[in-house]
Formats: sequence, structure tokens, C-alpha cells
Amino acid sequence: MSEPFRCELQVRWGDSDRLGHVNNVMYLEYAQEARLRFFRAIFDGTDTGSVGPVVVRRLEVDFERSLTDESDPLSVEVTVTKLGRTSMTIRNRMFDRHGVLHSTVDAVLVALDMATNTPRPIPDEACEVLLAYSEETLVRAAT
Repeated sequence: MSEPFRCELQVRWGDSDRLGHVNNVMYLEYAQEARLRFFRAIFDGTDTGSVGPVVVRRLEVDFERSLTDESDPLSVEVTVTKLGRTSMTIRNRMFDRHGVLHSTVDAVLVALDMATNTPRPIPDEACEVLLAYSEETLVRAAT
């Protein structure tokens, strides 16, 4: 595996409650922002095209410890943990400014044919790019 994709995100004032704890829903928003940055970074300006339209099929969040206003800025690592014919699992690991892990979010994304609203294969060229960000040596699954 190459190094995971990393990006930095800000904890905004409105993300927290009156006690300074980041609302649990914001973890999903941070994960979404990191996924979007990941896809833009690895596909923009390349000859490999892109994954195309995807929808979130499943989300799983492990809250290791609470994020607070003082956690800012967040460092988010993005890796691919599973790559199938029509779907993939993207893992986001969120670290505070001291490098302490606060959360892991796994998102199952399904490639979507917009005309039929059904799953479609992920392009082979996109899979080659995604495999470079896999946590282990992944082989593209048949399903």
C-alpha cells in the first residue's frame, strides 16, 4: 500500500454543543468531506477518469473518544478496505491535532447507473487507482 490519503479538516464553532463536544452527526459530515477530497485528489487531472456516481449504502462509526473544540484541526486518513465489482468500502480514521485517534468511519459505496437507478460496475481504470490506497493487498472481488 502507498501512504493513506490524508487531509486536514477544521472543527467549526457550530459543530459543538455548549460543553464543547462535537455532535456525533458531525463525524459523518467530516467523513463525507474527506471522501470527497479523496476522490477529487486521486481522479482530478488524471487520465483514469473517475468512479462515477456513487451512493452510500451503509455507514459504520466507531467512536473511540469525544472530539472537542480543542481537537482542531483534525487529520483524516482515507483508505480502501474492500473493492468489489460494483461497491467499495472506504475507511476514514480521524485524529486530533495531537495525533490521537478519535473515530473510525467505514462507508460502503455503490456505483450507480443514474438512468436505471441500479448498481453498475466500477471502471477497471478507477479500480487500479483505488487499489493503491488499500489497507492491505486487495484483489478486486468478483461481487
